[in-house]
Amino acid sequence: MYLALLVIFLQCSELYTQDKVFTFNTVEIKVEPSVKVRNGAPMSIICHADISKSADFQLKYNFTIFKDRKLVFMTVSDTGDARYEVPVAKSSDTGDYQCAVKADKKTGSSDPVHVWVTGMTKPTLTADKRDVLEGEVVKLRCELPEEEPPLQFCFRKIKTNSTPRETCVPEPYTNFSVLEVSVEEGDNILQFDCFGRRNVKLEWEDSAHSNKTLVTVREPFIKPTLTTVPSSNVTEGDQIQFECSTVVVRMRDIEIILQKNKSILNSVQDKKLLRYSTVATLEDSGEYLCKVEQGGASKTTKLNVVVSELFPKPTLVASMTKLDKNKELILNCSINGFQKANFSILRKNANGDIPLKNSQTLKMRVNVNDTGSYTCKAEVKGIVKESKPVRINVYAPVSKPTLSVAGGLPEVVLGKPLQLICHSVMGTPPKTFRFYKGDDIEKTVINDTYATFLDENIRLNDQRGYRCDARNNHSSGVKTSDVLNVTVIVPVRDASLGSFPYGEVEDGSEIAFLCSVKEGSLPILFRFFKKTDNEVLLFEKIEHRDRAMWHKKTMKRQDTGTYYCMASNRANVDVRSQPITVSVILAAWKKGVIAALVLVTIAGAGALALWWFLRKKKKTKGPSMEMSGSALAANLTSEKLARQPNDGDYYSGSGYIEDSENHMKSTDESKGPDLESAEVEYTEVEVSTLDPHRAPVQKGTETLYSEIRKANNGTFARSYLALKIVSYTGFLQYVIFLARNWIRKYNAPENLPLKGRLSCPVTARTLGRDFCSNP
Repeated sequence: MYLALLVIFLQCSELYTQDKVFTFNTVEIKVEPSVKVRNGAPMSIICHADISKSADFQLKYNFTIFKDRKLVFMTVSDTGDARYEVPVAKSSDTGDYQCAVKADKKTGSSDPVHVWVTGMTKPTLTADKRDVLEGEVVKLRCELPEEEPPLQFCFRKIKTNSTPRETCVPEPYTNFSVLEVSVEEGDNILQFDCFGRRNVKLEWEDSAHSNKTLVTVREPFIKPTLTTVPSSNVTEGDQIQFECSTVVVRMRDIEIILQKNKSILNSVQDKKLLRYSTVATLEDSGEYLCKVEQGGASKTTKLNVVVSELFPKPTLVASMTKLDKNKELILNCSINGFQKANFSILRKNANGDIPLKNSQTLKMRVNVNDTGSYTCKAEVKGIVKESKPVRINVYAPVSKPTLSVAGGLPEVVLGKPLQLICHSVMGTPPKTFRFYKGDDIEKTVINDTYATFLDENIRLNDQRGYRCDARNNHSSGVKTSDVLNVTVIVPVRDASLGSFPYGEVEDGSEIAFLCSVKEGSLPILFRFFKKTDNEVLLFEKIEHRDRAMWHKKTMKRQDTGTYYCMASNRANVDVRSQPITVSVILAAWKKGVIAALVLVTIAGAGALALWWFLRKKKKTKGPSMEMSGSALAANLTSEKLARQPNDGDYYSGSGYIEDSENHMKSTDESKGPDLESAEVEYTEVEVSTLDPHRAPVQKGTETLYSEIRKANNGTFARSYLALKIVSYTGFLQYVIFLARNWIRKYNAPENLPLKGRLSCPVTARTLGRDFCSNP
């Protein structure tokens, strides 16, 4: 039962919870009476939450109001409204207001609303002094106690019958400002006031002006008086005295200064009078200033003084200002309309003027070192005046100039600029240099000792003669240099490399490389290289022609590779040829030796194989070799008689029979009496007659055998014939030839028993069959 009650309770709670559903529709904030409120008026900030509920149930609302994101008000309400009251609005209440509402874990917030409290409170102004002296400082304080920073305070200084002078001071962190104001000369009665200012949404808003503060100013001293003695008609040479005086309230820290053109002439301290005297000159004419200072106060008086001229400045006249060396110079010093004066002539110098003569006139024979500026001075009643300087130039004649190439050698590379230097050792500067190319003036230069000329247009067919001349203000005139002939160097162009033989050369043979260029000034340096990982210089040679040859006596296998050449001349431009490849091959005689060794090896192997085969066959068929050859011989003889003499198209063994018989005969004769007594049996072999209507057929082996038959039986003949056989039919025919030699050897009469010797020779047709068959 308890379990059932618990289940019912939980179900009811769930149903109750499901019924308490709500949501925030909007949260709004508004200002009364409006978003723009006058300073001092009441203001209300109202926050309203619009909520939708699933049923009628009670909620607790937590309201929070922010100003410029800072918390200013919080409350809890059972309704959807909250009210923040501001009884007296101030300018500091200006800002952006926003409301946030929280109910049962749900929150809502309004959009910000800007509230502007217009107008500012009136500031207050105070001064630390009400009675001051000129030059003292007054400290002013302007304050807005009910406003909040940042603020700006503006102070005004008001003088009678003048426009107020305004000074503004920003104060980002305080609601007051302090300003120190200096009391100046002429400030008798001063008034000060101030006002505040703030920036709202990029607009300045000013407060009302504060109360006016009155400050009385007293003079610490009177304006000074400046006089001169004598007061008028001051002439050069007269003694003139200046006096400056004032009246002060207190003597302490007072100072009097006399100035002319910002230069201080004299000064006194803690005194009421200043005196200054000097001998008057024309330079003393001008405006004088007397200044009295005490603390920050200052007063001045000005006086203009005119000094009359006693005599004018002297004038120095020279007989000549430009003259040659060793010429006579006359200098004369004079004063227009005035003769009674003490004259002196001087030469100007950086370390001080050098007096030359205390006279009105100076005569001298000049040298180059006398070039310079000269003046004269005149003195009357202690007044000394100096004339304007006169420049005297003494010239030595120029020496014959020398013309040279800047690089040293009188040559230039085609297409490159040519720089020439014209130099004249002697002569007084400035000198005028002129450059000529042929007869044309190319350039004029004014310099002290030398001049340069750059010819940037060098062509192969240009005039090569250059010269220059030099002159100055000496009367001797122009000096001309010798003609300089410049060689134009043509750079090397288009190098090529060849060889003989080309491409391949036998080992141990000689090869010749030829390197040539299409054009270029002589001499030319030719260099031959072999291209490897590191370029290897093989040969170099300087030639006075457009080609060079290099002979390499012996070429080896390691000399195989790529070769190239480089050519250059005094233009210092290396021109490289296209590379060529040279292969070193085996010499012909070495090939022959190798071929011969190979052939001999093959022949030896074949002969050994055949010897072994025939030896084995001889042992197995020895008894059959002792047959009679009479029948075979008879048949062969009848065949010989039946054939025509011109039957050369057919192979015939009769010649061989005759040779064999002759050979056998000569052999038998050499054997002596024992061989003559031996019985020889012959077997006649019957040979069928050829059909004259049948086309002749001749095999290659028959021709070879005819060659063999015609050759001698010696070893040298057989070797020669062996090489010829290989050249005709290859290795197979060569083996057949060796086989036949061995057959002939074994078929020779001396190699057979007398009884078993054959009267029939073995031909190519019987190769591979029995030597002879019994009838």
